[in-house]
Amino acid sequence: MLQFIARRLFLLLPVLLGILLVTFIITRMVPGDPCYVMLGEKATEDSCNEFKVRYGLDKSIPEQFARYAANLVQGDFGTSIKDRRAISVIIAERLPMTIELTLFAMLFASIAGVILGIISALNRNSAADTFTMIGANIGVSMPVFWLGLLLAYIFSLLLKGTPFYIPPSGRLSAGVSLVPLFKVWGIQQPQGFAGFLLSLVSNSAILNGLLTGNIQLVKDALWHLILPAIAVGTISMAVIARMTRSSLLDVLGQDYIRTARAKGLVYRSVILRHALRNALIPIVTIIGIQTGALLSGAVLTETIFSLPGVGSRMVEGILSRDYPIVQGFAVVIAFIFVFTNLIVDVSYAILDPRIRLD
Repeated sequence: MLQFIARRLFLLLPVLLGILLVTFIITRMVPGDPCYVMLGEKATEDSCNEFKVRYGLDKSIPEQFARYAANLVQGDFGTSIKDRRAISVIIAERLPMTIELTLFAMLFASIAGVILGIISALNRNSAADTFTMIGANIGVSMPVFWLGLLLAYIFSLLLKGTPFYIPPSGRLSAGVSLVPLFKVWGIQQPQGFAGFLLSLVSNSAILNGLLTGNIQLVKDALWHLILPAIAVGTISMAVIARMTRSSLLDVLGQDYIRTARAKGLVYRSVILRHALRNALIPIVTIIGIQTGALLSGAVLTETIFSLPGVGSRMVEGILSRDYPIVQGFAVVIAFIFVFTNLIVDVSYAILDPRIRLD
């Protein structure tokens, strides 16, 4: 197991290098000059020349890439052209919001999807099966922006003033704010990688509230996550439900399931301990793929609900030709995606002892 994990982590390096190289080249192939995008009408030939020298854009593409890769090895993601702030600081501000949204969306999608898939498989060709699969097909077909607006309209307008009211947008309510952990604990802000990790935790409203004992902050953050998590998790829920049904039906037709039932085992035990466990491999694979995709940023959901996440900031970086922003987020997203796939691969051996990763 440890040998497999070490090998996958080693193979992560060329993957990240390839992603970085492709992203680096594509961003510079996009039409438009970042100087004219940033300076607008004030852009002149002299000012643009100075702009390119300042950010190293006057060098050739190979020279720019070599310089950026060397800085990246030292943990320096560069500085945003638009904001003139360190990319690591921007990532620490944006990534926690996307992680929170992804985790709660996939928690909703996994629980609801697996339950609906089990119900559908155990009642094959019944009214419950037909109703569940119709709902799954509708869930896959609904655009996220339409579902998000619909949920906001129902729970924020129609149900306003009732106990079922849910805020339509924003990360936190007015008057509720995040306080950096180093200020709460009365310590000096650490530098380097330790400071980056502390900033990530500080900018996570839920972790921040739990670590500081601010339960009101945790409740408010969870309250604002309900609608976005449902909106972005509905498609994943539908996919998981369909996969659960298909995988479970395949397992229920196996000889060992009929043997277990013939021996008089409790039906619930046969389903949960024998059938479902063996059907989990493709389900876990789908959950891992959906989680990695959501961690790359749910642009529409973040835009509709005014959430400061990765997706919306990356789109801003692309439109403004902010190369360091796009490259920095691409590296982080690639690492998270590969790490998620690593967790999925390791879970195979836990779910099915017949699988030996080594």
